[in-house]
Amino acid sequence: MGYILALDQGTTSSRGIIFDPAMRIRAVAQEEFTQHFPASGWVEHDPLDLWSTTASTARAAIEKAGLSTRDIVAIGITNQRETTLVWDRKTGSPIHNAIVWQDRRTADFCARLRADGHEQMITARTGLLADPYFSATKVKHILDSVEGARDRARRGELVFGTVDSWLIWNLTGGRVHATDATNAARTMLYDIHKGRWSASICALFDIPMEMLPEVRDCASEFGVTRPDLFGREIPILGVAGDQQAATIGQACFTPGMMKSTYGTGCFAVLNTGDSPVASSSKLLTTIAYQLDGQVTYALEGSIFIAGAVVQWLRDGLKVIRAAPETQGLADVSDKGQDLILVPAFVGLGAPYWAPEARGAIFGLTRNSGPAEFARAALESVGYQTRDLLEAMQADWAREGAQPSLRVDGGMAANDYAMQFLSDIIGAPVDRPEVLETTALGAAWLAGQRAGIWPGMDEFAAGWAIERKFTAAMAPEARERRYARWVRAVNAVLGV
Repeated sequence: MGYILALDQGTTSSRGIIFDPAMRIRAVAQEEFTQHFPASGWVEHDPLDLWSTTASTARAAIEKAGLSTRDIVAIGITNQRETTLVWDRKTGSPIHNAIVWQDRRTADFCARLRADGHEQMITARTGLLADPYFSATKVKHILDSVEGARDRARRGELVFGTVDSWLIWNLTGGRVHATDATNAARTMLYDIHKGRWSASICALFDIPMEMLPEVRDCASEFGVTRPDLFGREIPILGVAGDQQAATIGQACFTPGMMKSTYGTGCFAVLNTGDSPVASSSKLLTTIAYQLDGQVTYALEGSIFIAGAVVQWLRDGLKVIRAAPETQGLADVSDKGQDLILVPAFVGLGAPYWAPEARGAIFGLTRNSGPAEFARAALESVGYQTRDLLEAMQADWAREGAQPSLRVDGGMAANDYAMQFLSDIIGAPVDRPEVLETTALGAAWLAGQRAGIWPGMDEFAAGWAIERKFTAAMAPEARERRYARWVRAVNAVLGV
C-alpha cells in the first residue's frame, strides 16, 4: 500500500504530486522556470531547467508529504507535448535549447510542405496537420541550424525526444531512451495506424531514424531511477502527454466520452475507440492511450486562448486583480448588453486553423465596462468549445455518445463559465472532485501497472462528480447567441 509520485512537467512550471493509496493528493510542490523568446514567435526552454525543476519538485513533494523514498512505489510522468529536444547520446548534454510547442519559427517550411502537396500524406499517416505546432519541423530546424548536428545524428551520436523522453533519460542516468505512444503521436513522425516511426516522413524531413526513442505502452516499464537521485531505485511505470493523461484521469475510457481541459488554452479530446477517425473539420486524429498493446484513438481540438483571455483582462486591460473576480463581475454585468469577444490573440485554433487571425470585440456600447468585458471573456470560451463540439459531431456522429462533457483545468473552477458552457452547448457539464486530472491520469497509469491501484473499470466507477451544470438557456436564445458568435468569427476571418 504505497504512494505514487506524479511528475507533471508543464509549459511554465514543473510539479511533483504525491498520491496516497486511496488515490487522493497528499502533497504538491511546484516550481516555475524561465521562458526564453529569442525572436518574435520563437519560444524556448533551457532543457536543464526542465530537468532540475522536475527533480527538485519531486524531492520537495516527498518531503512535504512527510514520506521517505521507500514509501514511493512508482513514478508516473505527464508532460507538455510537442516540445522538442536534441542531446548527446553519451554525455546527455543538449545541443540546443528546447523548442516549445508554441514556437512558430518553422511556419514557412510548413507552408512549403503544403504547397508541395505533402500535407495529405502526413495527415493520412500521423493524423496531424503540417503545422509548426508539432515536433518534426522543430527537429529539422535544430539539425539544420547546429553545425555538424545532422552528421552526428547519422552516426548515432545524437538523440531526439519530447519532454517525457528527456526526463526518462535523466531519471535513469541515460540507460533508457523511450517514449510512450501518446507523445510519439504528437511528433508528426509516427504512423498511428502501423504503430511505428514513419521512414518516409523522416526521410522527407531528413531526420535520421537512429535519433528516435523506443515507443512503449502508456503503462509500461520505463526503467528505474538512478540510485543517487532519491537514495534508491524507483520504477517509472506510466507516461502520457498532458491532454491524454487528463483524458485518462477523467476516466474517458468508453467511445463517445469527451473531456475538455481549460488552462492557458483549451484541449478537447473525444474517445473514438479502436478505430481512428479522419477529420473533415480540421480536427486532429490522435492516440488517446495505448494499454497492453491495444491502441485507443481520439479526435482532438485545440483552442489557443481560454484561461489566457482572463490573464489579458488582468495584465493587459488591468480591469481585474485576480482571475476569480471575473465570476462576480459576470454575475452583475448588464444582461441587456451582448458583447462578443473573439480572442484570436495568436490566431484561431481548431476548427479554423487561422494563425493570422486577430482578436476583435463586437457589440460595444457607451455603458460597456469591466463587468461586460469579463462576461464576454468567459463566454468566449464556451462559444469556442461549441465550435469544437460541432466539428467533432460532424466527424464522428454516433448514437450513445456521452451526453455530458467532463471538464478540468483552472477555468473549470469558474461557475459562471461552466454554466454558460452548459447553456451554449445544450448539454450537462460535469466537474469532478479531483481537478488535477492530468497528474491523476499519470499516477493511475503507474499505480495500476504496479498493481496497487484498481484497473480501468473500477477506476472509472470511482470517478466522482463535484458539480453538474445543466443547461438553463432556452433553445431559441442559445441558437440566436451562437449565430452571433459565428458572424463575429467570420468577420475576424474576413469571410
